[in-house]
Formats: sequence, C-alpha cells, structure tokens
Amino acid sequence: MDDNREPDNLHLVHLLRAVTVEFGLRQAEFAARNGMHPTDVRALICLLDAARADEPATAGLLGARLGLNSAGTTAVIDRLERLGHVARVRDDRDRRRILLRVEPEAIRLGREFFAPVIDGLLRVLDSFGPAERDTVRRFLTAAHAVFTPEPRA
Repeated sequence: MDDNREPDNLHLVHLLRAVTVEFGLRQAEFAARNGMHPTDVRALICLLDAARADEPATAGLLGARLGLNSAGTTAVIDRLERLGHVARVRDDRDRRRILLRVEPEAIRLGREFFAPVIDGLLRVLDSFGPAERDTVRRFLTAAHAVFTPEPRA
C-alpha cells in the first residue's frame, strides 16, 4: 500500500463525514433562506422523523433528540410556532399531553428546497441492486447506532 494513501475503511469514514458536512451546509442554507436557526431545521427533521415512526412528538422527545434542556427546547418550539412551521396540539388519546405537529407550509418549503438532493439520491439508489441497497442500509444503520448515545437510566 502506498504510504500516502489512507486505508479503505478510513476513506469511507471520511466520505461519510464529507456527506454529513455537505448536508449540514444545505440545512444551514435552508435555515438562512427561511429565517430560521440551524437548530430549528434539526428540530423539524426530528419532528418529521417522529411522525414517520408514529412516535408522539412531545417537547420532551424533541429536547432529548436535540440534546437541549427544557428552556432551549421551549425557545426552539416558540420560534417554529411563531414562523408558522409547528403547531402545539392536544393529544387525542391523552388530553393533558401536548404534541408538536409540523405544519403543511413547512413541509412544502422543505420539499421545495431539498427535492433536488433527495431526487439525486433516489436516482443513485435506483442504480443499485437490492443486495447493494441492503449493504448500504446495514452500514448506515450501524453508523447511526455508533453516533446515537446510549439512553440514560
């Protein structure tokens, strides 16, 4: 092996880092265009992910996912609510609990901005066979687990 080349696995780690940096830059651009803080965009992503997973999107869940304390979480929710991107709604199953819902306009803005990237990624994935997609899924799932902190007792 050439001493100037990094090992293949380390190269893959660096590629993953480069993708996350570029994604972060796109998130920051989206935030700036829409008068948001970058944390607001991460909050919207967390809330959309919770909705896809059919998880109740509470302030507690959002704070835990973002690593924010109660005051920081409330500030993010208040900003998103003022911008019309999030609504606080009573839980139909437990009227004492308040859930967070991403509003359709926020979803439209996100789709409009991120559609070219998402479409590009879907085209790339369409060029892979099922076994290759399974390998990518397995790697990304494992990488996500490495980055996800252990729940605290």
